[in-house]
Amino acid sequence: MALTQSDRILELAQRQRLLSAADVRAQGWSPQLLVKLEHGGKLQRVTRGLYCLPDSQVSEHQSLIEVCRRVPKAVVCLLSALQFHDIGTQLPFEVWIALPEATQTPALEHPILRISRLRGEAYSEGIETVVEHGSPIRVYSVAKTITDCFKFRHKVGLDVALEALKDAWRQRKLDINQVTNFARINRVEKVMQPYLETVVA
Repeated sequence: MALTQSDRILELAQRQRLLSAADVRAQGWSPQLLVKLEHGGKLQRVTRGLYCLPDSQVSEHQSLIEVCRRVPKAVVCLLSALQFHDIGTQLPFEVWIALPEATQTPALEHPILRISRLRGEAYSEGIETVVEHGSPIRVYSVAKTITDCFKFRHKVGLDVALEALKDAWRQRKLDINQVTNFARINRVEKVMQPYLETVVA
């Protein structure tokens, strides 16, 4: 028996965990079926425009996945990136993201966003894409994140930046050449130099 569009949508939900109207439309199927499947109890709504199977295993990075799916230019940064890389002790309740300078502010009710506007290489360099449950999470590398913390020390606190630097070095997650490169891009070489010398000594 031929599979219906609804069957195929459920199969796709099984493969990639989170499903959006854009995913369904890209396959040539009707996005209205998502609502129909939700009403029938076969899908559950995670947040506006995103659906998953009712028994779907939720990732610990679910909110990051949701944001990256719904805000295509978002890159996870600062406190959320530290948490993602398991560095330091920060447990942010907001999702910290970077967007290009002229990008419109996303209209998301949930999760709450903290947005940093970056330009040029400060935005485009150091992005890693990690695929979890079939969904990409765009996040800045450890070295880029730490230099970002120094760049935005007035936002996150110098103590947070220092803790992150020390912890990343202790865990051997830090490449000093990369840190130096991103410090140059972020224009924080002079700010970071004494702290780097102390940590590496």
